Amino acid sequence: MPEQHPVDDVTNDAFYETPDQPRASDDGSEPTQSGPDDQEPWILPDDIPAVRSALLRYRVMAYVVGTLLIVLVCVAMPLKYFADIPQMTSVVGVAHGWLYALLLITAYMLGRRAGWPLWRLAIIALAGTVPFLSFVAEHYARTDVNRRIAESTAYYSDSPEQA
Repeated sequence: MPEQHPVDDVTNDAFYETPDQPRASDDGSEPTQSGPDDQEPWILPDDIPAVRSALLRYRVMAYVVGTLLIVLVCVAMPLKYFADIPQMTSVVGVAHGWLYALLLITAYMLGRRAGWPLWRLAIIALAGTVPFLSFVAEHYARTDVNRRIAESTAYYSDSPEQA
């Protein structure tokens, strides 16, 4: 059976420690401070093109869904209730609904490739229901993925024996 990383193994004490908590070494010497450089990044170098591709798909869907939601709320709904023209609401509302489902799929695919926790995916899902918020969520998602890619690139370029 392959040996698991201590952070992934629930039977290991390191699993229950917080990152800022010093870790006692196995030989009983002074505790060592574990930092972010000690852990292998989630994204492997071979996965970076797939992550970038998933990010592009997510960004396109976030902008399309966000724009349709703004059109729905700021144009179609006022036309429906103040001018008694409900046709635009039907067309834009259905388009937004189907494309929102695609946004959720692309966000999930990106989240799994980038190593996001489920709470981040839930926030992205909620952001697609509030006008203008999908643009904010896209910005933070892009920033986070680019940071994770940079960390992975730096980690594997600094230690060639791990690549």
